[in-house]
Amino acid sequence: MIHLTKIFRFEAAHALMGYDGRCRNIHGHSYEMRVTIKGMPIMDDSSPKNGMVMDFGDLKRIVNEEIIDHYDHAFIINHNMSQDFIDEVKRNYERIIVLPYQPTTELMLIDFSKKIKSRLPGNVQLVKIFLKETEGSFAEWIEE
Repeated sequence: MIHLTKIFRFEAAHALMGYDGRCRNIHGHSYEMRVTIKGMPIMDDSSPKNGMVMDFGDLKRIVNEEIIDHYDHAFIINHNMSQDFIDEVKRNYERIIVLPYQPTTELMLIDFSKKIKSRLPGNVQLVKIFLKETEGSFAEWIEE
């Protein structure tokens, strides 16, 4: 079994509604995300993907379409925030993501894993997603 990892980066802001620390305030992160897949290399001389588990470009396209293109330079908020606040933010800014959950790294990982898994070819499995918020803080989703 071969594991492949592709690294992605995006910038985003969020606020943790009801949190009892400084992260309840609007703040941003330079996220680093590592997506790891596994599979056996294609062994078919007639395939343009011969010898590959998956083309890195195909993995990049999937992750960009499902996550990076939406989350990069976005403001991510919980749908339970006041509707007046959500409406005001949407009136003044373009890239607003209203999630049905608290926008923590942990819950975003669960969401991201579902989106990526739904797009992978049948011979490839998602193994792990690493999401780093700051130089010293990260979380990992691992298929177990």
